[in-house]
Amino acid sequence: MKLKRLILLLCVSLIGFPLFAQNIVKVGIIGLDTSHSPAFVKILNGENDDPVYAGYKIVAAYPYGSTRIESSAKRIPGYIEEVKKYDVKIVESIAELLKQVDCVLLETNDGNLHLEQAVEVLKTGKPMFIDKPVAANLVDAIAIFELAKKYNTPVFSSSALRFVPKNMALRNGDFGKVLGADAYSPAPGEPSHPDFSWYGIHGVETLFTVMGVGCKEVSRVSSEGTDVVVGLWDDGRIGSFRGIRAGKQGYGGSAFCEKENTEIGGYDGYGHLLKEIITFFKTKNPPVFEKETIEIFTFMEASNQSKAQGGKAISMETVYQTALKQALKLVESKK
Repeated sequence: MKLKRLILLLCVSLIGFPLFAQNIVKVGIIGLDTSHSPAFVKILNGENDDPVYAGYKIVAAYPYGSTRIESSAKRIPGYIEEVKKYDVKIVESIAELLKQVDCVLLETNDGNLHLEQAVEVLKTGKPMFIDKPVAANLVDAIAIFELAKKYNTPVFSSSALRFVPKNMALRNGDFGKVLGADAYSPAPGEPSHPDFSWYGIHGVETLFTVMGVGCKEVSRVSSEGTDVVVGLWDDGRIGSFRGIRAGKQGYGGSAFCEKENTEIGGYDGYGHLLKEIITFFKTKNPPVFEKETIEIFTFMEASNQSKAQGGKAISMETVYQTALKQALKLVESKK
């Protein structure tokens, strides 16, 4: 009898049914208008034996997504077909998506939509990663984090540039304390977004990754092809961001440290970021804290005000407090 049972179990296994089914954590995507979405699907749903990803699968996607940004919206039909090949179900609403998943990747390229889309997720308490930018502007960014606290929902946002190994080494003090840094990235404009929140955020986030928080004052010099934003930190350190619109495009910079001056790391794919996201889904502990993401957006908004005032130095605290008042009113309207 035991032998017959063993043979039966072996036959079931051989025809494609596992003896011990693994519990799958179901991941959902909002927004199929960015290359990040199919990249994440290919890693999680493809043939990948990295143990970090074990047990996680993207099962559904709500594709919309930018509508008024043509360069993003036109990607949606192609990306729908691409993710379908990996057994991702396309759904008609965020509400339908949330019934089918345990955690969420908010990937919509248009940061103006993030607050409205995020609120639906936040009310469920499901952990959520919001791809850059967390919102199109500082007020919406603060509102998202305030609502996350209200609904006790784990959330974080980041550029992939943050988790490049070289940048993590700088962050962790492998070269001694970072005494100053100059970071750069492409910074093309998008009329629907304030300066830098559309794309320059990659370089700004790189700057804050290696410098940490504590910037108190920002000034900006701007021309048609380039912006240079200089931040003064409260301990006297100086960091700068160069946004590139003309000439050779790229990501990187220089860090000036106690032990050694060294280059800042450039783009290195999405794998490092996705591993941090999956770890976050497992632990509910964000690898990037709200304070730092909000300071990044305050830095960008202060730079916009400096540009408008001819390069005048702008107080980060003043910019933040003004935005906070507006954000709290916005939060009240979302209850």
